[in-house]
Amino acid sequence: MNDRAAHANSFGPAAEAYERGRPSYPGEALDWLLPAGRPRVVDLGAGTGKLTRQIRERGLEVTAVEPSAGMLDQLRRSVPGVPALKGSAEEIPLPDGSADVVLVAQAWHWVEPERAAPEIARVLSPGGRLGLLWNVRDERAGWVHRLGEIIGSPEQSRDTAVGAPFGAVETTEFPWTEVIGPERLIDMVASRSYVILLPPAERAALLNEVRRLMATHPEMVGRTEFRLPYVTECARATVGAL
Repeated sequence: MNDRAAHANSFGPAAEAYERGRPSYPGEALDWLLPAGRPRVVDLGAGTGKLTRQIRERGLEVTAVEPSAGMLDQLRRSVPGVPALKGSAEEIPLPDGSADVVLVAQAWHWVEPERAAPEIARVLSPGGRLGLLWNVRDERAGWVHRLGEIIGSPEQSRDTAVGAPFGAVETTEFPWTEVIGPERLIDMVASRSYVILLPPAERAALLNEVRRLMATHPEMVGRTEFRLPYVTECARATVGAL
């Protein structure tokens, strides 16, 4: 298994921390990504169901597809009643034309676009849409900048290239802020692939550095909640569009 594959497959053992610590997505992002009407949605690379839950709350038909058995088990507990299938972007266990939109949250950077794009197009109806989104921490200043230094894996903009048979990719972004407590911050850090794959002693030391940050940084000392700024980066493309 190469390094990229190891990171992509690391999340199962940290599924509970992922569910507790990872943020949801701003409603404006979903408004932009989802077509009008009542589309049939596939949440591809659904993780623990963060996005799946939000789609269902809009009253839409949604099917979750996730390659990790551990994440899928957590999804079924977190979002019961939603169809949840084991599969990947390169091998989607759904029939041709069975969805109107496929959303991929926090996962497109793990897939092989040259294989995934035709497979996603296969399950989409004519003129169907692919939507990509990522929550990226805004690390330009303050304690969030220091957090990125501690983690040793600073946030960066994601590659939104899709390829045939999809047309041109449109992009936009939505800044927003989440209020997060100390325990959730630890879970958020612990659920990152880089941290999951560290040897146990190094992982414990890194999480202790995060606790030290909360105990010493002027913006965090004595507080039970912190404002964590994000930018949600979004991209969308349509099958066959020029």
